[in-house]
Amino acid sequence: MGGFLGEGYLWIKALHIISVISWMAGLLYLPRIFVYHTQVPVGSERSEIFKVMERKLFRFIMNPAMMASWLFGILLVLNIEAYSDGWFHGKLTLLIALTVFHEIAGKWMKAFQVDKNTRSERFYRYANEIPTVLMIVIVIFAVVKPF
Repeated sequence: MGGFLGEGYLWIKALHIISVISWMAGLLYLPRIFVYHTQVPVGSERSEIFKVMERKLFRFIMNPAMMASWLFGILLVLNIEAYSDGWFHGKLTLLIALTVFHEIAGKWMKAFQVDKNTRSERFYRYANEIPTVLMIVIVIFAVVKPF
């Protein structure tokens, strides 16, 4: 492989894919936990269990996976010099949207942590679809490179 990564390119690509899968797993699971969390009484034992699950998922899986995805993705882009391609600009825009969703989900989690959630089960069911749609379009941009 060419570029400054040389033979390490495929390793970086593999690490990027692994970190993206981990990040997406968290982005898809956290809103689902929120759905279940809205169904239990505030202050109950089950509510406290959901708080621990949410906090650990966000801090120990989602945050590191997001940072690794960005790091390895930047290395890949610099290696192939795709930053001038139209598909890359589309993917980057959607990736920023996915990162914003990640941060918003973190704010929702913090509201649950202090028993201040004001959103409904239905809200979180719809919110759960946002990372799915973004992921589909990001993958199409990265693989098909439509423009």
